[in-house]
Amino acid sequence: MPQSISHFLNQILCGDAQQVLRRLPDESVDCVVTSPPYWALRDYGVQGQLGLEANFEEYIEALCRVFDQVQRVLKSSGTCFVNLGDTYSTRNGTGWSNFLKGKRFKSSKPPFTTKRPGTTLPGKSLMQIPSRFAIKMSRRGWILRNEIIWWKPNAMPSSAKDRFTVDYEKVFFFVKSRYYFFNQQFEPVRDRKRLERKLVNPTSPKKRHVAPSPINTINPKTAEASRLRILKNGRNKRCVWPIATRPFADEHFAVYPPELIETPIKAGCPKRGVVLDPFVGSGTTAVIARTLERKFIGIDLNPEYVKMAQRRLAQQVLL
Repeated sequence: MPQSISHFLNQILCGDAQQVLRRLPDESVDCVVTSPPYWALRDYGVQGQLGLEANFEEYIEALCRVFDQVQRVLKSSGTCFVNLGDTYSTRNGTGWSNFLKGKRFKSSKPPFTTKRPGTTLPGKSLMQIPSRFAIKMSRRGWILRNEIIWWKPNAMPSSAKDRFTVDYEKVFFFVKSRYYFFNQQFEPVRDRKRLERKLVNPTSPKKRHVAPSPINTINPKTAEASRLRILKNGRNKRCVWPIATRPFADEHFAVYPPELIETPIKAGCPKRGVVLDPFVGSGTTAVIARTLERKFIGIDLNPEYVKMAQRRLAQQVLL
């Protein structure tokens, strides 16, 4: 039986995300920002964790079941941002390599022996797990508004010599209804001088060399107002976000940088609204939500990570 949302606010809860979410009331959360465990990458040493399924179809299905509960607790006006990474298939057509990254994993083989037929891909193929997840989410009623590219300017070099180095991950922006809360975000104008020139002298001969754009096809007064607004605020934020990765001092293998989730929270959650992270890990989402004057709810299956997140929040209060 769901409880009042006040029982969960500003807490890091330990447990299986799907089970804990069932305790939250319908339409009680404003925004979800999260990064689930990636498939076949790490063993975090906790029974029942996501990411150790026998094949990627089972992983995506298990992940979508969690987001079925997320969809229930998210308000009709709510937003949902999901960061998810991909992997390459190995020689046997799965994503399993000889070992999983993570200090707790001691076996040289994946933690299973069965493999369903028909679920493998050609060896060395990119498995497209994020795209498959997004399609599955859309089929379950989610509306995909954006596919954001998190570009990592300081990405680690790759040892592969027969493909290009992957220096990005995807962040999907979902909503559950056509009308939702969104606070427009801006970024600096690339060619500010060109825009100023067009504003000061719109009949300049140089304008003839500028390719037609929507701003030039509307009436002059509206175009002038739009240019003034862009010069003042910047342009509407684009979908490629250059954000460098950061080292993390504590013992967690997958920590995204604070800058990656500041924009989703500012854009998708009103002030004093509730931000949910069902895979909170080290607690970055909760820390940034509180910094931005939002409430938070964090969930994680690993009790060590729950303590880590609680410790970070306590240190934030002391600063």
